[in-house]
Amino acid sequence: MGSVLHERKKLGRSFHMEVSRKERSWVVDVENLLNEEGAADPAAEAAMWRKHFIYRVPAHVRNGKHACPYGPQLVSLGPFHRDNPDLPPMDEPKQRALLHLLRRTGRPVRDLVAALEEVAERLEDAYMDLEDGWLRDRDGFLRVMVMDGCFLLEVMRTADGAAGDYAPNDPIFSRHGDLYMFPYVRRDMLMIENQLPLLVLQRLAAALHGPDAATDDAINNMVLRFVSLTPDPPELHGGGLGLHPIDVCHRSLLHGAPSQVCKGRRDEFVPSATELDQAGIQFARSATRSLHDIHFLRGVLHIPELAVDKDTEHKLLSLMAFERLHPDVGANEVTAYVFFMDNVIKSAADAKLLSSRGVIWNGLGSDKEVAKMFNRLGNRAVLDKGSHLRAVHGEVNAYRATRWNEWRASLIQNHAGNPWAIISLAAAVFLLVLTVVQTVYTVLPYYDEKPQTGWSASAGLLHDEL
Repeated sequence: MGSVLHERKKLGRSFHMEVSRKERSWVVDVENLLNEEGAADPAAEAAMWRKHFIYRVPAHVRNGKHACPYGPQLVSLGPFHRDNPDLPPMDEPKQRALLHLLRRTGRPVRDLVAALEEVAERLEDAYMDLEDGWLRDRDGFLRVMVMDGCFLLEVMRTADGAAGDYAPNDPIFSRHGDLYMFPYVRRDMLMIENQLPLLVLQRLAAALHGPDAATDDAINNMVLRFVSLTPDPPELHGGGLGLHPIDVCHRSLLHGAPSQVCKGRRDEFVPSATELDQAGIQFARSATRSLHDIHFLRGVLHIPELAVDKDTEHKLLSLMAFERLHPDVGANEVTAYVFFMDNVIKSAADAKLLSSRGVIWNGLGSDKEVAKMFNRLGNRAVLDKGSHLRAVHGEVNAYRATRWNEWRASLIQNHAGNPWAIISLAAAVFLLVLTVVQTVYTVLPYYDEKPQTGWSASAGLLHDEL
């Protein structure tokens, strides 16, 4: 019996020694990593993360209460959805665009490949979690970049109204394509998983047309004119080349500084538009379409105009996903705007009120659908603690808390629309004033006589005593 126990203890010690050796092996691994150059160095880590700016949307973001697509419907751009069987075949239109470009400019395709090969590693790094197959096939990756980049250059050129050398009945590069196909291309260019680095467009444009046609501002504004969520967007100047179409769109929506920054009350929530209207707060369209231009001034809440159509929800979702997935974006104000609008628009009545004030241009045809859209988007939105909208919320709620503003609003809403009610109210006020005046004139003589009577009585007493 004793020998059996001894053997068991011996086996136990061997087992623990083996586990201990395994534990020490990962300890050694950590120590080796720590000794590597740049380990736990914030500057090195920042440089590494800055390389990536095109992402696949992770499952925990994608599978929300209302799942929405983040990929293309018509045309794949870049490697992520290149082999998606659910997309229509677009290789032939892409090749047609490439051939027309080469024939028009007289440049050999080798020049385009060489221009991108110089930055191939930067382009590969742009895609977070790019599959190993693409990394092993540099030639295939460059082919996708050239074909997709030339396709977009030709689409945007056609949309700008440039004289084309395509057949007049071309299904894509024609007036027909501008009307029926480009809206889908525009939507797909703003899908977070379907981005093409603007560096591709810049390099191709420089190789085809020279460096003057490929400045940072020229590329940014060419893309912005095509994908902007607002008509006639202000041009972008400075700030460097955009990362991709979503980045350019994001910049255009947030031009200028926030209109309102206060040091006082800062609130997370604000009531709905109809509740604010009942509290005497009015709504007006902001002077600009920048999402920074939301401010509250002397009882008026100014909100930038937004055109809402069937693609607005998907575009805003991609902009919000970009803010969520790209730590270097700098501002989460599109998400903050969606959070704000979800607060303000709770029902069809709220959407109708804002539409009547020029804040919402409703292309959905139904106020209820506008409200549903913002409510779905709001499920994915959070308000940054540093957002200037907290200051706006604080100003609005402080104004609403003043009872006089609510009474005045109630008076206007209940009586201003009825002329007979106004006449009756004016008559009642007039009669009240007359009654007060009559009372004053009745009481005044009494107070005028009372001091005199008191003086006379005192004088009589003094005379008797003397």
